[in-house]
Amino acid sequence: MSKIPNRASPLPPEARKAAIIEAVIPAMIEHGAALTSRQIAEAAGVAEGTVFRAFGDKETLLREAAETYLDPAPLRARLAAVESSLPLEEKVCAVLTLLQQRFHGVISIMAATGRIGDAPPDVRQRTPERPWEYVSIVSALMKPELERLNVPLEDIAPYVRLIAFATSIPAFNQERVFDPRELSRLIVYGVAGGGEPEDEDAARAQAGHAASRGMASTEQRDEASTLQAVDA
Repeated sequence: MSKIPNRASPLPPEARKAAIIEAVIPAMIEHGAALTSRQIAEAAGVAEGTVFRAFGDKETLLREAAETYLDPAPLRARLAAVESSLPLEEKVCAVLTLLQQRFHGVISIMAATGRIGDAPPDVRQRTPERPWEYVSIVSALMKPELERLNVPLEDIAPYVRLIAFATSIPAFNQERVFDPRELSRLIVYGVAGGGEPEDEDAARAQAGHAASRGMASTEQRDEASTLQAVDA
Protein backbone atom coordinates (compact mmCIF):
# COMPACT_ATOMS: atom_id res chain seq x y z
CA MET A 1 0.00 0.00 0.00
CA SER A 2 1.51 3.30 -1.08
CA LYS A 3 1.96 6.01 1.48
CA ILE A 4 -0.04 9.20 1.10
CA PRO A 5 2.40 12.13 0.92
CA ASN A 6 2.19 14.57 3.77
CA ARG A 7 0.60 17.92 3.00
CA ALA A 8 2.74 20.99 3.35
CA SER A 9 2.35 22.62 6.72
CA PRO A 10 0.16 25.74 6.62
CA LEU A 11 1.98 29.02 6.94
CA PRO A 12 1.82 30.86 10.25
CA PRO A 13 -0.66 33.77 10.10
CA GLU A 14 1.97 36.53 9.82
CA ALA A 15 3.92 34.63 7.15
CA ARG A 16 0.72 34.08 5.17
CA LYS A 17 -0.13 37.78 5.39
CA ALA A 18 3.36 38.71 4.20
CA ALA A 19 3.11 36.27 1.28
CA ILE A 20 -0.28 37.66 0.24
CA ILE A 21 1.01 41.25 0.43
CA GLU A 22 4.07 40.40 -1.69
CA ALA A 23 1.87 38.76 -4.32
CA VAL A 24 -0.75 41.52 -4.34
CA ILE A 25 1.55 44.53 -4.80
CA PRO A 26 2.19 43.84 -8.54
CA ALA A 27 -1.57 43.48 -9.06
CA MET A 28 -2.16 46.84 -7.35
CA ILE A 29 0.40 48.46 -9.65
CA GLU A 30 -1.13 46.83 -12.73
CA HIS A 31 -4.81 47.50 -12.00
CA GLY A 32 -4.80 50.53 -9.70
CA ALA A 33 -8.30 51.61 -8.67
CA ALA A 34 -9.86 48.86 -10.82
CA LEU A 35 -8.39 46.07 -8.66
CA THR A 36 -11.06 43.61 -7.49
CA SER A 37 -11.16 41.12 -4.62
CA ARG A 38 -11.14 38.30 -7.15
CA GLN A 39 -7.98 39.65 -8.79
CA ILE A 40 -6.38 39.95 -5.35
CA ALA A 41 -7.15 36.30 -4.58
CA GLU A 42 -5.91 35.16 -8.01
CA ALA A 43 -2.67 37.11 -7.62
CA ALA A 44 -2.08 35.59 -4.18
CA GLY A 45 -3.06 32.08 -5.33
CA VAL A 46 -5.60 31.67 -2.54
CA ALA A 47 -9.36 31.73 -2.13
CA GLU A 48 -11.05 35.06 -1.48
CA GLY A 49 -12.12 33.76 1.92
CA THR A 50 -8.48 33.21 2.85
CA VAL A 51 -7.71 36.85 2.07
CA PHE A 52 -10.56 38.10 4.23
CA ARG A 53 -9.65 35.77 7.09
CA ALA A 54 -6.08 37.07 7.03
CA PHE A 55 -6.88 40.79 6.79
CA GLY A 56 -10.52 41.22 7.72
CA ASP A 57 -11.36 43.30 4.66
CA LYS A 58 -9.97 44.47 1.34
CA GLU A 59 -9.16 47.98 2.57
CA THR A 60 -6.92 46.68 5.36
CA LEU A 61 -4.99 44.50 2.92
CA LEU A 62 -4.50 47.37 0.48
CA ARG A 63 -3.38 49.72 3.25
CA GLU A 64 -0.81 47.25 4.60
CA ALA A 65 0.42 46.49 1.08
CA ALA A 66 0.81 50.23 0.43
CA GLU A 67 2.86 50.61 3.61
CA THR A 68 5.12 47.77 2.50
CA TYR A 69 5.59 49.19 -0.99
CA LEU A 70 6.27 52.72 0.25
CA ASP A 71 9.19 51.58 2.38
CA PRO A 72 12.14 53.41 0.72
CA ALA A 73 14.80 50.87 1.74
CA PRO A 74 14.52 48.53 -1.31
CA LEU A 75 14.71 51.46 -3.74
CA ARG A 76 17.74 52.90 -1.94
CA ALA A 77 19.44 49.51 -2.13
CA ARG A 78 18.86 49.31 -5.90
CA LEU A 79 20.16 52.86 -6.37
CA ALA A 80 23.27 52.07 -4.31
CA ALA A 81 23.88 49.00 -6.48
CA VAL A 82 24.30 51.06 -9.68
CA GLU A 83 27.94 50.81 -10.75
CA SER A 84 29.77 54.12 -10.33
CA SER A 85 32.24 53.27 -13.11
CA LEU A 86 29.52 53.45 -15.78
CA PRO A 87 29.49 56.43 -18.16
CA LEU A 88 27.62 59.45 -16.80
CA GLU A 89 24.71 59.13 -19.21
CA GLU A 90 24.21 55.47 -18.29
CA LYS A 91 24.26 56.25 -14.57
CA VAL A 92 21.68 59.00 -14.99
CA CYS A 93 19.56 56.64 -17.09
CA ALA A 94 19.75 53.92 -14.43
CA VAL A 95 18.68 56.29 -11.64
CA LEU A 96 15.94 57.79 -13.80
CA THR A 97 14.57 54.36 -14.73
CA LEU A 98 14.43 53.23 -11.09
CA LEU A 99 12.67 56.44 -10.05
CA GLN A 100 10.16 56.28 -12.90
CA GLN A 101 9.29 52.72 -11.91
CA ARG A 102 8.95 53.84 -8.32
CA PHE A 103 6.68 56.81 -9.07
CA HIS A 104 4.55 54.76 -11.46
CA GLY A 105 4.12 52.19 -8.71
CA VAL A 106 3.30 54.79 -6.07
CA ILE A 107 0.65 56.41 -8.27
CA SER A 108 -0.95 53.03 -8.98
CA ILE A 109 -0.78 51.97 -5.34
CA MET A 110 -2.44 55.20 -4.25
CA ALA A 111 -5.15 54.69 -6.87
CA ALA A 112 -5.75 51.16 -5.60
CA THR A 113 -6.18 52.46 -2.04
CA GLY A 114 -8.44 55.28 -3.22
CA ARG A 115 -6.02 57.92 -1.94
CA ILE A 116 -4.66 59.71 -5.00
CA GLY A 117 -3.09 62.97 -3.81
CA ASP A 118 -2.80 61.64 -0.26
CA ALA A 119 -1.08 58.83 1.58
CA PRO A 120 -2.59 56.16 3.79
CA PRO A 121 -2.73 57.53 7.36
CA ASP A 122 -0.13 55.13 8.76
CA VAL A 123 2.32 56.06 6.00
CA ARG A 124 1.65 59.80 6.22
CA GLN A 125 2.31 59.86 9.97
CA ARG A 126 5.57 57.94 9.71
CA THR A 127 8.63 60.23 9.87
CA PRO A 128 10.88 59.62 6.85
CA GLU A 129 14.02 57.80 7.89
CA ARG A 130 17.30 59.46 6.80
CA PRO A 131 15.58 61.89 4.37
CA TRP A 132 18.91 62.90 2.76
CA GLU A 133 19.99 59.35 1.99
CA TYR A 134 18.67 59.45 -1.59
CA VAL A 135 20.70 62.59 -2.32
CA SER A 136 23.78 61.05 -0.69
CA ILE A 137 23.51 57.85 -2.73
CA VAL A 138 23.11 59.65 -6.06
CA SER A 139 25.84 62.17 -5.19
CA ALA A 140 28.28 59.34 -4.43
CA LEU A 141 27.33 57.68 -7.71
CA MET A 142 28.01 60.85 -9.70
CA LYS A 143 31.13 61.97 -7.81
CA PRO A 144 33.59 60.46 -10.34
CA GLU A 145 32.15 62.95 -12.88
CA LEU A 146 32.71 65.98 -10.62
CA GLU A 147 35.01 67.85 -13.02
CA ARG A 148 32.42 67.61 -15.81
CA LEU A 149 29.51 68.99 -13.82
CA ASN A 150 28.08 72.49 -14.30
CA VAL A 151 25.91 72.22 -11.17
CA PRO A 152 26.63 71.33 -7.54
CA LEU A 153 26.92 67.59 -7.03
CA GLU A 154 23.99 67.46 -4.61
CA ASP A 155 21.65 69.13 -7.14
CA ILE A 156 21.74 66.19 -9.54
CA ALA A 157 19.51 63.95 -7.42
CA PRO A 158 16.65 66.50 -7.14
CA TYR A 159 16.87 67.31 -10.88
CA VAL A 160 16.59 63.64 -11.85
CA ARG A 161 13.79 63.08 -9.34
CA LEU A 162 11.77 66.02 -10.70
CA ILE A 163 12.01 64.74 -14.26
CA ALA A 164 11.23 61.18 -13.20
CA PHE A 165 8.15 62.33 -11.30
CA ALA A 166 6.82 64.55 -14.10
CA THR A 167 7.26 61.81 -16.69
CA SER A 168 5.49 59.27 -14.48
CA ILE A 169 2.19 61.18 -14.28
CA PRO A 170 -0.16 59.86 -16.99
CA ALA A 171 -1.87 63.23 -17.57
CA PHE A 172 1.49 64.84 -18.39
CA ASN A 173 2.45 62.20 -20.94
CA GLN A 174 -0.53 61.84 -23.23
CA GLU A 175 1.17 63.29 -26.30
CA ARG A 176 4.14 60.91 -26.16
CA VAL A 177 6.01 58.50 -23.94
CA PHE A 178 9.48 59.69 -22.93
CA ASP A 179 12.20 57.05 -23.05
CA PRO A 180 14.64 57.10 -20.08
CA ARG A 181 17.62 57.17 -22.46
CA GLU A 182 16.22 60.24 -24.18
CA LEU A 183 15.63 61.96 -20.86
CA SER A 184 19.07 61.06 -19.55
CA ARG A 185 20.65 62.69 -22.62
CA LEU A 186 18.55 65.78 -21.94
CA ILE A 187 19.77 65.90 -18.33
CA VAL A 188 23.42 65.37 -19.25
CA TYR A 189 23.65 67.58 -22.36
CA GLY A 190 20.69 69.98 -22.08
CA VAL A 191 18.84 71.26 -25.13
CA ALA A 192 21.68 73.28 -26.65
CA GLY A 193 24.75 71.06 -26.81
CA GLY A 194 27.54 70.56 -24.31
CA GLY A 195 26.89 73.68 -22.27
CA GLU A 196 30.56 74.73 -22.14
CA PRO A 197 31.22 78.30 -20.88
CA GLU A 198 32.10 80.70 -23.71
CA ASP A 199 35.11 82.22 -21.95
CA GLU A 200 37.12 82.16 -18.74
CA ASP A 201 35.02 84.91 -17.11
CA ALA A 202 31.88 82.88 -17.74
CA ALA A 203 33.58 79.80 -16.36
CA ARG A 204 34.60 81.64 -13.18
CA ALA A 205 31.11 83.09 -12.77
CA GLN A 206 29.60 79.66 -13.23
CA ALA A 207 31.98 78.12 -10.70
CA GLY A 208 31.18 80.86 -8.17
CA HIS A 209 27.47 80.36 -8.70
CA ALA A 210 27.82 76.61 -8.18
CA ALA A 211 29.85 77.14 -5.00
CA SER A 212 27.31 79.58 -3.54
CA ARG A 213 24.48 77.18 -4.33
CA GLY A 214 26.43 74.40 -2.66
CA MET A 215 26.76 76.51 0.51
CA ALA A 216 23.05 77.31 0.41
CA SER A 217 22.24 73.63 0.04
CA THR A 218 24.35 72.86 3.12
CA GLU A 219 22.48 75.52 5.11
CA GLN A 220 19.16 74.09 3.93
CA ARG A 221 20.22 70.63 5.07
CA ASP A 222 21.14 71.97 8.50
CA GLU A 223 17.80 73.78 8.75
CA ALA A 224 15.91 70.66 7.67
CA SER A 225 17.76 68.58 10.26
CA THR A 226 16.89 71.10 12.97
CA LEU A 227 13.22 71.11 12.01
CA GLN A 228 13.17 67.33 11.96
CA ALA A 229 14.69 67.21 15.45
CA VAL A 230 12.04 69.64 16.70
CA ASP A 231 9.27 67.59 15.10
CA ALA A 232 10.66 64.42 16.67
